[in-house]
Amino acid sequence: MDMNAYLSMFIDESNDHLQALNENLLKLESEPGELSIVQAIFRSAHTLKGMSATMGFEDLAALTHEMENVLDLVRNSKLKMDSFIFDTLFKGLDALEAMVQDIVGGGTGKADVTAIVASLQVILKSDYKSGAASAQPVATEVVKPSAGTAGAMLLDEFQSSVLLQSIESGQNVYHIQVSVRDNCVLKAARAYMVFDLLERSGEIVKSEPSVQDIEQEKFDLSFSVFTISPLEGADLQKQISDISEIESAVVTLLDQESLAMLSQSPAAPAIDSVAQVNETAAVPVIEAQSQTAATAAAPAAQASTSSAPAPAVSRTIRVDIERLDTLMNLFSELLIDRVRLEQLSSEIKRNDLTETVEHMARVSSDLQNIVLKLRMVPVESVFNRFPRMIRDLAKSLDKKIDLVISGAETELDRTVIDEIGDPLVHLLRNSVDHGIETVEERIAAGKSETGTINLRAYHSGNHVFIEVEEDGRGIHKERVLKTAIKNGVVTEEEAKKLTNDEINMLIFAAGFSTADKISDISGRGVGLDVVRSKITSLGGNVTVDSAQGRGTKFSVQLPLTLSIISAMLVKLGSEKYAIPLSSIVETGIIRKEQVLHVHGNRMIEFRNTIIPVVSLSKVLDSPDYNEDTEEETEIVVVRKGEKWAAVTVDEFIGQSEIVLKTLGKYLANIEAISGATILGDGYVALIIDPNALIK
Repeated sequence: MDMNAYLSMFIDESNDHLQALNENLLKLESEPGELSIVQAIFRSAHTLKGMSATMGFEDLAALTHEMENVLDLVRNSKLKMDSFIFDTLFKGLDALEAMVQDIVGGGTGKADVTAIVASLQVILKSDYKSGAASAQPVATEVVKPSAGTAGAMLLDEFQSSVLLQSIESGQNVYHIQVSVRDNCVLKAARAYMVFDLLERSGEIVKSEPSVQDIEQEKFDLSFSVFTISPLEGADLQKQISDISEIESAVVTLLDQESLAMLSQSPAAPAIDSVAQVNETAAVPVIEAQSQTAATAAAPAAQASTSSAPAPAVSRTIRVDIERLDTLMNLFSELLIDRVRLEQLSSEIKRNDLTETVEHMARVSSDLQNIVLKLRMVPVESVFNRFPRMIRDLAKSLDKKIDLVISGAETELDRTVIDEIGDPLVHLLRNSVDHGIETVEERIAAGKSETGTINLRAYHSGNHVFIEVEEDGRGIHKERVLKTAIKNGVVTEEEAKKLTNDEINMLIFAAGFSTADKISDISGRGVGLDVVRSKITSLGGNVTVDSAQGRGTKFSVQLPLTLSIISAMLVKLGSEKYAIPLSSIVETGIIRKEQVLHVHGNRMIEFRNTIIPVVSLSKVLDSPDYNEDTEEETEIVVVRKGEKWAAVTVDEFIGQSEIVLKTLGKYLANIEAISGATILGDGYVALIIDPNALIK
C-alpha cells in the first residue's frame, strides 16, 4: 500500500495531537493532581504513536512510546509529576514537533533523542515512583494462553476499579474480541482503526496483546479489549464491522458479577471466566461477521437498531486553502455581475426580471455568507501555541510571567491567520525580554513579582485588533533616541521635532536594538521591523503605546477578511467612496451652526457626548467638493473601539455588497484608504478605512 496517499492527513492530525499535548501539559502543570487531564494527554500520545507506527516513522513512534510509559504510571497513580518530569516531557514534545517538521520537509522523521529517552528511562527506573511496592498489580496481567485459551486476559486491581466505577455510574463496559481477515495486509493499521473508533467515543482500559505488540503486528489474527463506551452494543458492533478487512467481532456487555470473574486470581483459567460471563451474566453477545454477511442482514439490523440514538460522529473534512481561494475568486466575479444586474433591472423596470434578480440576490447572499464563513478561523488556533512559549522563555530568563489570553474566539480570514503567527511571536518575545523586569527589579519598583502579558483580540468595524500589553518597564525614550541617532535612523535635528508616539515607532526601524547583549531571544536588531513589514503586507498596521515604568502596548490592526464586505456608498462631488458598514454607528444631517470649535478642533454634540468632526473631502483632497459652502452636511458616525467620530460627506448613495481589491504597490499606504472595489456600473470606488480617521 502506498502510504504517501495518507501523508498529508498524518501531518495534519499529528500537528493537532501535538498542539493538544502542549495545551494539556500546561494545564496539568497548574493542576498536577487532575487525572482527567492525564487521561487526555495519554490518549493523544497513544493515538500519535499508533499513527506514526502505521506510517513507518519508527523513531517518532518509539519516543512517543517512552513518553507514554511515563504517562501510564502517572494515570495509574504510581508516579507524581514534578518539574523534572514536566521539563522532560516538554523536551520530548519539542523533539516530536521537530520530527514532524522534518517529515513535512520530505525527511524521514529521524532525530537524535538519546538524551531525552535516557531521561524518560531514569524517571521510570529511579526513585520517582511513589509507593511503588504497594502499587503493584494484585493479579498478573495475562494467563499465558494455550492453544485453547488464546486471547484470554485478566484485569489488575486498578483496571478492575476503573471498570467497576464506570458500571456503578451507569456507563457501558464491554469486552470486545476482534478478528481480522486471513488476507489482511496491514493488521496493525486495521487494529489502529478499531482503537481510534473506540477512543473517539470512549476509553480503552486494557488490550491483549499489548498496544505495542499490536502496533508491531505481534499477534495472529485477533485481539481483544476492555472498553468504556456510551454507545449501545449494536452500534459498536456495526461500526467495527464497517471497518475494512475486519472478519468478526464479539461485543460482550459486562456487569459487576461478570467483572468480578475476570478479576480473580491467575490460577483460574481466564478463558473459563469469559465463557461464564456469556452463560451466567445474562448479558448480550453480538457477533459481527464479514462484510458480505453483514450486507445481507442489513435490513434486519436496521430494524433492530432504529430506536437507538445515532452516535455523534465528527463531520468535518480538510480542504486545501487554494480551493477556497478559487471559490472566493469565482464568487467575487459573480457578485460584481449581480450588482450590475440589479442596476439594469432597476433601469428596465420589468416585473419578471425584477423578481428573478431579487431571488438571485437572496440566494447569492446566502451563498456569500457560507463562502465567507468557510474561510474564517478563530485566532485561538494561533494563540494556543503561546502559553508554552512564554513558560519556556520565562524559565530561561528566571522571570515570573502570567500570560492572559482574551478574545481567542475572534475570527479572522484563514489567509491572515496563516501569516500572523510569526509577527506575534516577535512581539511576545520582545515583551518577555525587554518589557517584563526580573523578580528583583519588580519588587524594587513596588510591583508584584509576577509580570503580566495580556494577549487580546477583538473586532472593530471591518478589522480585527490584536493587542500585546505588558506591565513592565516601558520604553526608555531617551535611550531609543540616542540609539536611533547613533544608527543613523534620524538626525539630531529631526530627533528634536519627534513626538512621543513617533519616538516609540522608531523601534520598528530595520536593525534597531537597544539590547545590551545579544541572546538567543533578542538583541540582534531583527524582529520588530519584520513585524511591521509583514503586517503591512496583509493590509494592516501596528502601533505602540508606552509609559515608562508602567508598561507597553502593541496594537496590531488587521483586515477581518480579504474578500467581500457590506458597505455604505457615498459621494464627494463626482467621486464615489465606500465605507464599511460594520464601522458605521448611524447616519444623519447636521447644520453649520451645530458645529462647535474646541481648541481649534471641530466637534458636535452626539447622543449626550461630544465627538470630533472629520472632513472626508479635506482628508482626501477632493477636487470638486467643499463642505464649507454647505448650510447642511450629511454625516456618517463611525467608531473604533470606544472612540467615535462624525465623517462629513456630500451625498448618500446606498448600501451594497462590495468585493475588496488591493491598490497594488504603487498606491500602497495612502492615508484613510484600505482598498478599492468595482461597482455595478463598472466604475471604481475607493474604500475608506474609518480606523485611520479616528485618532
